[in-house]
Amino acid sequence: MTLKKRLWLGLSAAAALVIVFLVLNWRRPAPRVAVAPITRENLSTSISSNGKVEPIDPHPIRAEMDTFVKRVLVTEGQVVHRGQLLLELDATAELAALDQAREQLASEEEALRDAQAGGRPDERAKVQGAVVAADARRDTLRQQHAALTKLVAQQAATPAELAENSAALAAAEADAQQAEKALEEFRRQVQLDVSQNALLVEHSRDDVRDLGEKVNSARAIAPADGTLYSLPVHAGDFVHVGDLLAEMADLHQVRVRAFIDEPELGSLEEGQTVDVTWDALPDRVWTGRTEMVPKEVVPHGTRSVGETLCSVTNDKLDLIPNVTVDVSIHLRERTNVLVVPRGAVVSDGSHHYVFVVEDNHLRRREIRVGIATPVSYEVVDGLNEGDLVALPGEVQLKDKMKIQAVTQE
Repeated sequence: MTLKKRLWLGLSAAAALVIVFLVLNWRRPAPRVAVAPITRENLSTSISSNGKVEPIDPHPIRAEMDTFVKRVLVTEGQVVHRGQLLLELDATAELAALDQAREQLASEEEALRDAQAGGRPDERAKVQGAVVAADARRDTLRQQHAALTKLVAQQAATPAELAENSAALAAAEADAQQAEKALEEFRRQVQLDVSQNALLVEHSRDDVRDLGEKVNSARAIAPADGTLYSLPVHAGDFVHVGDLLAEMADLHQVRVRAFIDEPELGSLEEGQTVDVTWDALPDRVWTGRTEMVPKEVVPHGTRSVGETLCSVTNDKLDLIPNVTVDVSIHLRERTNVLVVPRGAVVSDGSHHYVFVVEDNHLRRREIRVGIATPVSYEVVDGLNEGDLVALPGEVQLKDKMKIQAVTQE
């Protein structure tokens, strides 16, 4: 067989194989691909995390003395009113100390009044009397000295008498000066006593006030209307200064401290709607608003979070402080927008596209998307309501591919 004949035979065989392949492919059924229609829905994006319930304006009541709890008149969870007696502490020692401090204060106030009046009356009369007496004796001797001097000159008195008078006068002058110095020292001491006694009175008044506050604190009174959500003590317990006796607040409005992971902090704003749920009451949802966007990131277990404060309405008072809750913060909402399943959207950098079904063939089409949820994208441009888009599956989707569209239930 010549080369030319062999070449023609080879070409004929190849052509036959191509024809067979085309016939087989023409007979093979198109792949079945799940499709979904473009519909209109309401979309909202949110952040889900956990948080802790806190009272907005708590009123802690703490022990102001080391003592025993005498009696407890309320129970934890009870609604109480301003001025209501909650519990009593044993203040026997403080009452005794208060009586003693009051007696001390009365004594020091009396001493202060005496000092401010110029000293104790008996002491003041004594030193002033000494001055008057010394001055009178001195003045008398001065008169006698003058008279004796004249009599000696007239030889009516002897020089010895004059000398005796002069010695007595010198002693009287010294006594008068000493009495005057004693009076000045008394007055100086009185001024010192005024300052010192004023300080003592002030200190004693502070003691009386502090002891009085301790005695009054033994009767724990509700400072406002609210719910007593913490009562860690019982009758007979011994408490130390600073120990928590009770804690209460108005729980009609509470605060939730939500722990938001660092990557999601950029979406937070003040005033966003918040839904709060609690496993203990699974059928209840509490609503509120974000109050504060976090300014820093802090460690929380193994997470880095921002602590976002949310004000939450608690009309039934069933959301109690310190419990852990689930928090959903609504970021953005869109109503009646075109929606495409998230799985149908292919991302290529900053571009997004889908495979639209037209006459049982796929057509790749670029779209613009808006907000996203875990299952859907908002379609801003590129699709119309009712369009069918292919969903990913076992078949690799390609542009212009012929398919059998299978609508999902």
